[in-house]
Amino acid sequence: EVRLVESGGGVVQAGGSLRLSCAASGINFDDDDYAYGWFRQAPGKEREAVACIEVGDRSTYYWNTLKGRFTIASDIAKNMVSLEMDSLEPEDTAVYYCAAERYHCSLSVQNIVYWGKGTLVTVSS
Repeated sequence: EVRLVESGGGVVQAGGSLRLSCAASGINFDDDDYAYGWFRQAPGKEREAVACIEVGDRSTYYWNTLKGRFTIASDIAKNMVSLEMDSLEPEDTAVYYCAAERYHCSLSVQNIVYWGKGTLVTVSS
């Protein structure tokens, strides 16, 4: 059984930083069959892509303007993907989900085959 478990969410003031982690199990993390990403969903809004990494060559992809504030990374030895979030804004408040899709990053909800249950990030002004 494939499981993705997020951790690291919480409450932070605007301008602060948080680091989210996603632990993967039941999946061979260091092969090239999957790409891993983060999505988020704010209250009343659709789920949107944040970032994605292809573990094999560590190619990274970001959604629009998030690059520069958010950094995705992988740790093959630990079977983990992280998301470092800096200069957080109240608009970043959302449930953040870890996700896996086949082979390459598409940053598309429709292509995700595995989801974590999410971790809540709240940015106060």
